[in-house]
Amino acid sequence: MDSLYADLGFAKLDLNRPQRTGAPETIYCAGKTPEQLLKILQSFHEKDCSVLGTRCSAEKFEAVSHAGLPLRYNEISETLVLEGKKRFELKGRIAVCTGGTADVPVAEEAAQTAEFFGAKVDRHFDVGVAGIHRLFSKLEEIRKADVVIAIAGMEGALAGVVAGLVEAPVIAVPTSVGYGASFSGLAPLLTMLNSCAEGISVVNIDNGFGAAVQACRILKIRERHHD
Repeated sequence: MDSLYADLGFAKLDLNRPQRTGAPETIYCAGKTPEQLLKILQSFHEKDCSVLGTRCSAEKFEAVSHAGLPLRYNEISETLVLEGKKRFELKGRIAVCTGGTADVPVAEEAAQTAEFFGAKVDRHFDVGVAGIHRLFSKLEEIRKADVVIAIAGMEGALAGVVAGLVEAPVIAVPTSVGYGASFSGLAPLLTMLNSCAEGISVVNIDNGFGAAVQACRILKIRERHHD
């Protein structure tokens, strides 16, 4: 074993990530067999590490859930958490907003990730521009957030509208929700990249995890400068 990682043969576990980046290790569960995933989780558990798993199917979680590990699973977001030593808590709030209910799985991946990393999250789901009064009814609450994650499929207009109404930075997440001409998320991705509203950064299609990590890093830097 190297001092910075544990070599399992099929995987090298990044033991130094919390010290290096301030964030615990995350396992991308898709593409790993249940046996591989279990061995990874057991190795982290032996070191009392808290770990987040993303894109973990219910079937894969069922396969590893009988090993007696302290696991929590969210079926909507397909995230699992291995409970280890106490994690750092971040000051500030993140608002996670969706255009529609169909975007909630990606939104929950963002929310669950942010909460795992120590942030407080407010969820504002189904506030898309097709019924913009729904967004306006939540606007004062959204404006209290220090970072906003705006998640939408179809044409992806939500992020630009929100960015024109709030002071906080907006992280836009296009989703693969939509009919054929949305091209599995490419249309909202291009809308978000080309928004005329300032203060928007854009992550990859369906990447709720990446948006949450970025939001938490903003909170962490903000906290450092406020101390």
